[in-house]
Amino acid sequence: MEKGLTYTSKTTVDASNTARAMGSGDMEVFATPALVALMENAAMNAVKEHLSEGSSTVGAMIQTTHLKPSATGEEITATATLEEVDGRKLTFSITAHDSKGTVGEATHIRYIVDRQRFLSKL
Repeated sequence: MEKGLTYTSKTTVDASNTARAMGSGDMEVFATPALVALMENAAMNAVKEHLSEGSSTVGAMIQTTHLKPSATGEEITATATLEEVDGRKLTFSITAHDSKGTVGEATHIRYIVDRQRFLSKL
């Protein structure tokens, strides 16, 4: 796994991912939980094709700043870049944008896991 891997995930703000719909607020704007999920999706996809058979990644920590609201109809993009590899620990920087500029930033840690071993802990 090499530093610099990147991926951009996209979504459109609609009735299903607003703060009101997700229960994280009472306004019809892009919800912070939806922003976090989009950011995690970008990080997961940045490394997915570089994992060995039977492996996956799981999120362990995300430090997110949601900087401004995004209205219904806005397209949100989140771009994750792999910044550090320390054994199974992967650290990403992530930036999210809408048509008006940056809406969020994050540092995210994911760990490479063996799928079967991970699921056996349930």
